[in-house]
Amino acid sequence: MKKLKKSEREKIDRIIAKYRVQRGKTFRLERVDPADTAGVSLESKEAKHMLRRGIGLLAELQSKLYAQDQWGVLLILQAMDAAGKDGTIAHVLSGVNPQGVEVSSFKTPSPEELDHDFLWRSMKRLPERGRIGIFNRSYYEEVLVVRVHPEFLLSQKLPARLVTRRIWDERYADINAFERYLSRNGILVLKFFLCVSKEEQKRRFFERLDMPDKNWKFSMADVKERACWDDYMTAYEDAIRATSTEWAPWHVVPADNKWFTRIVVASTIIRALEDLDLRYPKVGKDRRRELAAVRKALV
Repeated sequence: MKKLKKSEREKIDRIIAKYRVQRGKTFRLERVDPADTAGVSLESKEAKHMLRRGIGLLAELQSKLYAQDQWGVLLILQAMDAAGKDGTIAHVLSGVNPQGVEVSSFKTPSPEELDHDFLWRSMKRLPERGRIGIFNRSYYEEVLVVRVHPEFLLSQKLPARLVTRRIWDERYADINAFERYLSRNGILVLKFFLCVSKEEQKRRFFERLDMPDKNWKFSMADVKERACWDDYMTAYEDAIRATSTEWAPWHVVPADNKWFTRIVVASTIIRALEDLDLRYPKVGKDRRRELAAVRKALV
């Protein structure tokens, strides 16, 4: 598989830079247009080429990642319901060897998980070296859904004196330290917030209701959470502002157009993997002699 051409790389880098949160303190969610496509049209040859090339390039890079067995990659996807996390994961990684990828979905904590610190269950699912781990939702739920519904803190069995007004700032600090630790141990952390508009979410909810093969995706809980939309936007903005770092940046990706979401996510992963300078291991003299003997034995 050929590498990206210079012109392709420059185009992709401009798109990535537009959605990467460079300075958390200045980030404002209201400045993000969920319908933005960076001037790219789905009908254009460029878009179709980027989608096709992205799948192939990612497969090649993942193969090198697996063979080199030094780096691990952690992809975190956060979003409101119906923003397209599952579809993005399925499409972007459609060409990747399943042995080198593991997807973890974090739902309501179990009694065992509630008996541990809030990062414990995520630590158990971290990717091995040579592999890509995907968190469909993550430990960020602890500063998102738990913040919007602070009553959930009661089930976490925290000593009362630790539940103060500073608890969210303290969790941001813990998350930053955790991600810094991962980066220092060869785990590349990339975080994506798929930013869907409230109007598009409503349209997709109706689609789930109108199409029998999508009815299973719908839950009344989705409607209840939608009623807390403004609170969630505040929680997301604060979390992104506090935890977008040089070692674990956030990418706030427009999600009203699923095809464009997939282009941005795939492109970001590809460029990050390219920066790791992944290579297939070199075969030494002893190994070459062994392979020559195998070849001879097969004749």
